[in-house]
Amino acid sequence: MADQNALESKPAQSIPERPKEETPAAAAAAGGDGAEGDKGPSKNALKKAAKEKEKAEKAAKRAAAEAARKTAQESEDVSKEDYGELPMIGSTEYVPSGIPRVNLAEIAEQYKDTTSMDEAGGPDVCFRAVVDNARNQSAKLSFLVFRQGMATIQSVVAASDKLSRQMVKFAGGIPAESVVLVHGLVKKTPEPVKSATISQLEIHVKKLYIVAKADSQLPMQVEDAERAIPVEGEEEKEDASGRPNVTLNTRLNNRVIDLRGKHNRAIFAIKDGVVALFSEFLRNNGFIGIQTPKLLGSPSEGGANIFQVTYFATKAFLAQSPQLYKQMLIAARFESVFEVGPIFRAENSNTARHLTEFTGLDLETTFDEDYHEVVELLERLMLFIFNGLKTRYKAETDLVRSIYHVDEFKLPEAGKVPRIPFREGIQMLRDDGVEIGDYDDLSTPDEKRLGALVLEKYGSDFYVLDEFPLNIRPFYTMPAHTSPAHPKNAGKPNDSPLGINAGYSNSYDFFMRGQEILSGAQRIHDAKFLEKRMKECVTPVDPTSDGLRDYVNAFRYGCPPHAGGGIGLERIVMLWLGLPNVRLASLFPRDPSRLMP
Repeated sequence: MADQNALESKPAQSIPERPKEETPAAAAAAGGDGAEGDKGPSKNALKKAAKEKEKAEKAAKRAAAEAARKTAQESEDVSKEDYGELPMIGSTEYVPSGIPRVNLAEIAEQYKDTTSMDEAGGPDVCFRAVVDNARNQSAKLSFLVFRQGMATIQSVVAASDKLSRQMVKFAGGIPAESVVLVHGLVKKTPEPVKSATISQLEIHVKKLYIVAKADSQLPMQVEDAERAIPVEGEEEKEDASGRPNVTLNTRLNNRVIDLRGKHNRAIFAIKDGVVALFSEFLRNNGFIGIQTPKLLGSPSEGGANIFQVTYFATKAFLAQSPQLYKQMLIAARFESVFEVGPIFRAENSNTARHLTEFTGLDLETTFDEDYHEVVELLERLMLFIFNGLKTRYKAETDLVRSIYHVDEFKLPEAGKVPRIPFREGIQMLRDDGVEIGDYDDLSTPDEKRLGALVLEKYGSDFYVLDEFPLNIRPFYTMPAHTSPAHPKNAGKPNDSPLGINAGYSNSYDFFMRGQEILSGAQRIHDAKFLEKRMKECVTPVDPTSDGLRDYVNAFRYGCPPHAGGGIGLERIVMLWLGLPNVRLASLFPRDPSRLMP
C-alpha cells in the first residue's frame, strides 16, 4: 500500500499530443496557410474588388461605344475630304493641283463694285493666307479673318447639307497665325465689315486646309504689337481695355512676331520706298550706283568710334562710312556716285536715335563753280523723296501715323527750302534764351529747339543749316574762304583761341523735325592742302598712315572740285512717320546692348 500510495503521490508525466495533419483544403477553408495570425481578405475587400472590376468593364464599354460613334460620325462627315492638316510641303511626291491662286488685293480690286454680284452664288477663288483670328459662333457657324500682307478679309464657315459641323468646329479652332489654304466663294457682305480692310466682301469657305500650324500659345500677340510702344522707361502694363502694353524690348526680343504687325509691314515698305526714290532721282540725274568695302585694313577717318574684327592672322576694321572711297572714285573720273550700304559706328550711345549699325544713303558729285550747286541738288533730292512718300506711300504713312500720332510733315515749296547760315541759327537760339557759343556744336535739345523755331518762322519741318564751324567738321572739309585755314588767308593775324581752326567751312546739315538726317560738305580736292589740313585739324591724322596714304595719293593725279553727303535711312523713316525710336525703323536693330536676334 505504501508503495502504491507513494506511486500515486507523484505527479503524472505529460505526454505531448501528436499534431493532426492539416490538408491544403482545410488550410484554405481556414482562410490562410495555417500560420498563426494570417487572416484572409474581408468580405468588404472582396466587394470592393468586384466593384472595381465592374467599373473597368463599363469604362471599356463606353470607350468602345465612343470609338464606334466617332467612326460612325467620320463615315457620315460629308466634309471629311475638305478640311484638315496637309502633309508638310516637300514630304510627299509633287502633283500639280492645276488650281490657280489669287491674292486678296486682286479680289478687292476685281470685285470692288458688288452691285452685279449674284446673291445665290459668287466667284470661286483659291488663296493661301494667315489666320488673323478664328472663333466658333455656334456648332453650325464659325468666323475667321484671313490676312495677306496688309489686306484682311472676313470669312464664314457655315454648316449645311454639303458642309459638316465637324468642319465648322475645326475651322473655329485653328490657332491664330497659322498658314492655311482656302477654297471659297466671294460674296458681298450685308453691311461693311469694319474689322477687315476689305470691308465690302467676305469669303464663304468651301474647303480649308492647314499648311503650317502655329503654336496655340505665342510669346506675344500680333495685335498687341500693333499699338504705340510705352513711353521710354515705362514698364509693360495693361491699357484701359485690359490688353498688355508691350514694351520695345519685349517686341525686339520676339521680333519675328512683332514684324507681322500691319504697321511694321508699312514701316518697311516706306523704308524700301525711300531707297527706291533715292536711287531713282540720282540715276535720273546721271549718278551711278557703287559698292565700296566695309572691311578696312586700318582706321581711315580718325577717332576711336570704330569696330575691330579678326581677319585671318591679323585684324581689320568695319567702315564708318564710304566717304574716302566716294572721293577716290570722283578722282577716278566717275563724276557722280551713290551707294546704299551698312554703316558701323562704335558709339556707346543708348539714345532713341542712335544705332551701332544703320543704313547709309551716300552720294558724291562734282560741281562747276560753287558747292551750293550740290546743296541745291540735295534739296531737290529730299523733296523728291518726301513728295514720293506722300503720293506713292500714302496708305502706309496714314496707317503708321494712326498709331504714332504726329502732325503732318510740313514741306516747303520747291526752290524755297529754308537754308540758314549756322551763325543765323545760333542767333535764333540766343534770341530764344539758349546760351551757346559762336563755334559750339549743337546738342540734341538745341537742334530740336531750332527746328521748332524754323517751323514757326518758315512753316517747314525740313531745312538746311549751312556754313558750319570748321573746328567741328572732319579733316577733309573745305574751309570757307573767310576762314584762317583757307590758303588765301595764310599769314594773316588770328587771335582766336581756336587758332587755324577758327571760322567756318563749306559744309551743311539737313534736318527733319529738328533732327539731323544728312551731313555733308565740299571736300578738299588738292593733295597738298589736304595733307596740311590733316596735320593741323582739331584731331590731327597722319596723311602717310596705312589707312590714308592711298586716299591722299588719289588727289595727286588731278581731281575736280566735289561735294556730297551721307544720309541716315532709319532717321528719315523715323522722322517722316513720327516714330518715337529709331529701332522701330530697323528690322533687327543693333545698339550697344543688342546683338540678337
